[in-house]
Amino acid sequence: MSDASDAKTEIDALMRAFLGAFANTAAAPDLDAVRKVFIPEGMIIKNVGGDPVVYDLDAFIEPRRRILTDGTLTEFSEWEVSERTEVYGTIAHRFSTYRKSGRLEGEWFEGEGRKTTQFVRTPQGWRMSSMAWDDLTP
Repeated sequence: MSDASDAKTEIDALMRAFLGAFANTAAAPDLDAVRKVFIPEGMIIKNVGGDPVVYDLDAFIEPRRRILTDGTLTEFSEWEVSERTEVYGTIAHRFSTYRKSGRLEGEWFEGEGRKTTQFVRTPQGWRMSSMAWDDLTP
């Protein structure tokens, strides 16, 4: 296996772990997985609609932990539909299309959007360094 295919395999696993961290369909979400797949200084950006909202890891995780465990958002899951990953040495970029579904305050919803994710190779392996997303408007 080449370095690029090894990197791609590791990056695929990071993305699955990130998206799976929010699922609460069968068990409690594992939001601590977000810290495991990101570098500590990671940044996550919501660019839906107006001004971008920039989060550090704690600011991103804690509100989601609340709504995924207090009954506000149930039966939630999110998954990649397609992706394009480019690896260059110790950096990589992934552009993803994703779908999501669940019950928000008891009402079923489905949605989709795009994510752009940057990765860096660290002594511990590949990690996410930043992610930005935009949801498609219905």
